[in-house]
Amino acid sequence: MTTSTKPKVYIVGVGMTKFCKPGSVNWDYPDMVKEAVNTALEDAGMKYSDVQQATVGYLFGGTCCGQRALYQLGLTGIPIFNVNNACASGSSGLFLGKQIIESGNADVVLCSGFERMAAGSLENLSQPIDDRAIPVDKHVEVMSETYGLEPAPITAQMFGMAAREHMEKYGSKREHFAKIAYKNHLHSVHNPKSQFTKEFSLEQVLNSRKIYDFMGLLECSPTSDGAAAAILVSDRFLEKNPRLKAQAVEIVGLKLGTDQPSVFKEQSNIKMIGFDMIQKISNDLWADTRLTPNDVQVIELHDCFAPNELITYEAIGLCPVGQGHHIVDRNDNTYGGKWVINPSGGLISKGHPIGATGVAQAVELSNQLRGKCGKRQVPNCKVAMQHNIGIGGAGVVGLYRLGFPQHAHSKI
Repeated sequence: MTTSTKPKVYIVGVGMTKFCKPGSVNWDYPDMVKEAVNTALEDAGMKYSDVQQATVGYLFGGTCCGQRALYQLGLTGIPIFNVNNACASGSSGLFLGKQIIESGNADVVLCSGFERMAAGSLENLSQPIDDRAIPVDKHVEVMSETYGLEPAPITAQMFGMAAREHMEKYGSKREHFAKIAYKNHLHSVHNPKSQFTKEFSLEQVLNSRKIYDFMGLLECSPTSDGAAAAILVSDRFLEKNPRLKAQAVEIVGLKLGTDQPSVFKEQSNIKMIGFDMIQKISNDLWADTRLTPNDVQVIELHDCFAPNELITYEAIGLCPVGQGHHIVDRNDNTYGGKWVINPSGGLISKGHPIGATGVAQAVELSNQLRGKCGKRQVPNCKVAMQHNIGIGGAGVVGLYRLGFPQHAHSKI
């Protein structure tokens, strides 16, 4: 079924907590989810009893954490799906929620995500668990056989090695990655939900404590606590509730994919972090929606480490392969340029509570399209793009726009 023949799906309510340093707020994940979901319900003028199915994304937690979180909102007996897809858990839940509505099995699906983290949480991904294989063991083999492993956080090494490969192959410079981190910290200054709201100079970024190779602390996403939520509805639901048309954001297309053979076979760290996976689903997204990067004004992109943002410019089709650093040189990734990329501050500055990240991207993009972002509002925002990736691997890309712009304009 092509995008044009599928039933349309809309986001009508969004909410999120402030992302914060683990332990800085006295709360647990059910409290985070309750706050985010209640905000989304209030945004839509709906009750939890209106929700017919739900997805909850998270990485660190036992079975049925989604039920435990949502039970605080009501014991309504609905199907609740727990989604664990590494750093793409939240957006994978959005993908599932969209499919549920398209299938006709529900008209209202709540998609939420959370994480309660601790220092060093991501390092657990590369540690053996009893007698079973770790999800990224084959990725680590590629790293070991190319640049060799060092005593540094494994995720930082993954993306740092990809950066080294990009510099060697295509001529990007260390400063290009620092400029991306500088930009994202600057963008977050006007985001009250961001973990960090402080501007850092380029020199501070360049001179921040080194985590791996040239890559400093200010070029890395932090560990974070937080939750986010979005309410998805069918076009049938909107026809019965026309008051919501003015704020309805259409999910024009949403693609979920996994790795290609090149991730392990080509001895490339750029391929190892999922480049071909993202390139394929992005190409499919552009083809199915009949849109192009030139139609997009704002992008929320998975900048877990600054190098991934630059490399992803190429994977999602903003420029030819090997030319991502030219986007940085032209300032085409910020206000006044061709695209505003990570107006929220991105993962680097807004924070990265893993299960919440993909949903939080949808929250930001929905608010941008609805013109609700205040001083960080992207002007003339018509089409928005999302990119979320989890090593292991899972990738999600999506396109959003106002579903009924004529209603939104009349409301204004």
